[in-house]
Amino acid sequence: MLSICTVINKSRLATTASLLALTIGLGACGGGQQASDTTGGAATDTTATSPVKLDLGGDIALTGAGASFPAPLFQSWFVDINKKYPNLQVNYQSVGSGAGVEQFTKGTVDFGASDVAMKDEEIQQVPADKGVILLPVTAGGVVLAYNLPDVPELQLPRDLYVDIILGKVTKWNDPRIVAANPGAKLPDQPITWIHRSDGSGTTGVFTKHLAAISPEWKDKVGEGKTVEWPVGVGGKGNEGVTAQIKQTQGSLGYIEYGYAKQNNLSFAALENKAGKFVKYNDDSASKTLAAIELPENLRAFVPDPEGDESYPIVSFSWILAYKNYADANKAKAMEAVIEYVLTEGQKISGELGYIPVPASVAEKVAKAADQISSDYQISIAGSGSSASN
Repeated sequence: MLSICTVINKSRLATTASLLALTIGLGACGGGQQASDTTGGAATDTTATSPVKLDLGGDIALTGAGASFPAPLFQSWFVDINKKYPNLQVNYQSVGSGAGVEQFTKGTVDFGASDVAMKDEEIQQVPADKGVILLPVTAGGVVLAYNLPDVPELQLPRDLYVDIILGKVTKWNDPRIVAANPGAKLPDQPITWIHRSDGSGTTGVFTKHLAAISPEWKDKVGEGKTVEWPVGVGGKGNEGVTAQIKQTQGSLGYIEYGYAKQNNLSFAALENKAGKFVKYNDDSASKTLAAIELPENLRAFVPDPEGDESYPIVSFSWILAYKNYADANKAKAMEAVIEYVLTEGQKISGELGYIPVPASVAEKVAKAADQISSDYQISIAGSGSSASN
């Protein structure tokens, strides 16, 4: 078995006084890539970034499918991986968490991705000879984006946005919205709720939050990757919901923050459990993430976090990998991907609107990735690093 070794160094993060920075060496500790102190929670690669060849017996292509939530980040990561390792190409299709889990279970892809960790019953459907490893590799927040040109700032109390989605509040100038936003130029216009039409981890995260804060929602609608929405218009993927919001004045919908950021969409400050209105940003999201304690199986979610400054809807996003790959070269390639994601990949997460995973989480993910089975030696041509069973 190839071991992704870890070395822990002290590092200062932007949002905390002191945390841990992670070094993950591909192959063996002390060889290959090293990490040094940095800010922002990501390890820094101090070796040259010139292309090198992985010993893969030729060109290898990995295929993945799943969540649209991390898709922009994944696409950036996988382009960079190909630049670093020209003989390794990673193709990813943003089809939604539901379809990603289904394709991963059927074995039609090399890896999947989901914003909701697979449940026990889903894991049991994966052939036992393949096995499953759930790897939280990034995190982000779900925001309520809206299209009201004359309303640059919007506050939504928690009971209010639940009632909007239930269809109880139907106009932007409803007295409850006006009371929460004194002075705002709220139009006498219907609210068009935009939701996902496909099986979605973003939906799973969002509805889990709604069920946690509203007994009525929990009883009438519930939670899951797909639900029967009481009102609204559907869009496929975070991309589709974003497009619908952009083209529909008076609309309101839920999307991953990175999509709102990249498309310059306005999004509301939401009331958290402490009764404070918090707008999503790196600081409020990191405070929420810090409250999530990952167990050994790496599955965790806090649907209604504590804390005055915590943003209420934040979640990890998982890569779904097999424990056993029939093709040893694909196993090597998959571990190279995980190594990159946990080191260099984390450095660009913030730029695209995602939260770098804390060093303690990256360490657990690296340990879990050591389960990827292989009977081979691995080396990076010209690097002098190697590892064996």
